[in-house]
Amino acid sequence: MDISTVAILSPGDMGHAVGQRLREHELDVITCLSGRSERTRALSQKAGIRDVATMEELVQRSDLIMSMTVSAAVPGVCQQVAEALAATGADTLFAECNAVSPQLVRTLEPVITDAGGRFVDVSIIGGPPRPGYSPHFYASGQHAVQFDQLNDFGLTVLKLDGEVGQASGIKMCYAAMTKGSWALYTQLLMAAEMMGLTEPLLAEFASGQQTALQRMERTIPTVPPRSRRWVSEMEEIRDTFTELGMTPHLFEGVAEMYRFIGGTPLGEEFPESRDRDRTFTETIRQLAQHVAVREDQRDQA
Repeated sequence: MDISTVAILSPGDMGHAVGQRLREHELDVITCLSGRSERTRALSQKAGIRDVATMEELVQRSDLIMSMTVSAAVPGVCQQVAEALAATGADTLFAECNAVSPQLVRTLEPVITDAGGRFVDVSIIGGPPRPGYSPHFYASGQHAVQFDQLNDFGLTVLKLDGEVGQASGIKMCYAAMTKGSWALYTQLLMAAEMMGLTEPLLAEFASGQQTALQRMERTIPTVPPRSRRWVSEMEEIRDTFTELGMTPHLFEGVAEMYRFIGGTPLGEEFPESRDRDRTFTETIRQLAQHVAVREDQRDQA
């Protein structure tokens, strides 16, 4: 199977950048924006992604569908695609590219294949494509070799041996390290701020944890606009570890941390519109201040 038309569901932060990269390498890229937000429509237009009217038209026109959405929406998107596949008789390749547990992705495969489509497990590690850079797209399952064609169109695809679930598994482990660490850093710095210890703690980090401090300075200001969609991703990591016989409580806590951040005014921002002049220490100060506001509200209730 040669890939000439790729459908993106949906063209958000990652999806529109992937679509733009594929267009730059002369693939036709489409989406279905029915029911999508004005922001998603604007990102899609910016990337030059063509809008089609219905999901049925999308599955008929595309050789490959790449699903890139928030983890909580994954089963619903998969079902919508399956219904369109069954209605049209298309055998389109469906790439599940979201941050979901291996056990969930294994339940999604027959939803697509029973409807006549083909399924590949894909996970994305890294940020959206930008000039000179592509994130890693790990692929596993019977049809991973077909997805591997995207190496010829500006993406970096790494094919894993093994069944559906392997690509999702590596994403769960990697995101546990990165996003788990950012939640930990944010919480401990908020605690220091609330105890009046920010200055001496940062001085101690500068003395003995310079690499970690640099990561905090670089990353923490970028976390709030993304925190809401990370809640369900952390819950998928929780489910992955639980399935393996490990405690669910660690990533229940991380999910709760991102839920808190997403509920603050900083969580209302989008990645492209966040205040880029706000330092990481100011970010921490505002988050810590919101803890006090929340506690006051609880007391009044």
